[in-house]
Amino acid sequence: MSHVVGIDLGTTNSLVAYVKDGVPLVIRRLDAPLHEFLPSYEDLLVDVTRLQDRLALDGTDGGRSALDAVGDRITPALAKGLQRVLGRKDAERAMKLLRREGKASAAPSVKDDAFLQAELAEKTELLQAVEAMREQNPMLGMRGCRLGLMIPDIVKMQTRAILAAATRVAGEGVTPLPEIMIPLVGHVNELAETRRILEGEVARIVEESGQKVAYKFGTMIEVPRGALTADAIAEHAEFFSFGTNDLTQMTFGYSRDDAEGKFLLQYVDRKILPVNPFQVLDQDGVGQLVRLATERGRATRKDLKIGICGEHGGDPQSIAFCHEVGLDYVSCSPFRVPVARLAAAQAALSGSEQRDK
Repeated sequence: MSHVVGIDLGTTNSLVAYVKDGVPLVIRRLDAPLHEFLPSYEDLLVDVTRLQDRLALDGTDGGRSALDAVGDRITPALAKGLQRVLGRKDAERAMKLLRREGKASAAPSVKDDAFLQAELAEKTELLQAVEAMREQNPMLGMRGCRLGLMIPDIVKMQTRAILAAATRVAGEGVTPLPEIMIPLVGHVNELAETRRILEGEVARIVEESGQKVAYKFGTMIEVPRGALTADAIAEHAEFFSFGTNDLTQMTFGYSRDDAEGKFLLQYVDRKILPVNPFQVLDQDGVGQLVRLATERGRATRKDLKIGICGEHGGDPQSIAFCHEVGLDYVSCSPFRVPVARLAAAQAALSGSEQRDK
């Protein structure tokens, strides 16, 4: 079992720094929820409301609401606008932010109206764009392969950067081995269509550069349905990487951020769960999906390279299970690499001893 570190990069120069002669380099496509790549909706709304207030677009009704007294820096019009758009609870939070950071002020501005109007138009347009992309449950929303299928230019751009870096170093005598990982696949058609889009970009880059590059396309198995249909998915993937953080969330039905802060640690203390499943792989549940997907994937593609990436990749118990199932590698945070290597070596030795018996 070897160690491969997956990286999220978007520029050719950054990728070149990671390329090593003849060493596979796994590059994961954008996987995080969409809102993590966007400006804060709440901050933009505060900015727009502040600009409207300064331009006297809201006006006042002469009355005072409960929000009018949140601070000397909050004008009645601003408080009213925030309450109308955000609702009382979120408006109070927004105005606490304004009061703390001093973003709103009743003092006259030195900017002229034309400048403020232009700034307001720009902020409003951005706010509308961010609002259109807001989601009730971002972790299960338009992320991973779904984002690339809806906005193909994003994944095309990344693919161009990856292949441009590979062809560049190939021209310098280095043998790059990029392995492009497509995340959050739950249906084989998602992977097939994404790969079709990206193969076209690869062909263009190779034709323009005149350099042939050996590359692979694979996928992250993070959705239970993806694990259950791994035999079909393996027809379009040359490697699997189990994203066990998301796979654990979706299998248990837990939101990690909420669960660990609300009940999960108490579950462990009260022995409802033996361990935190986000720290140690749940072998009886999540682990069985890993085992099943490994068996089905290799039934389709015997040479399928399979590993895991996530926090479990640095946990000795989880690594031992991965070795027993037949995975090829683990990927983990840099500070966990020494422990992961030691655990992988111990698992390999233990396996040898069992076979010798």
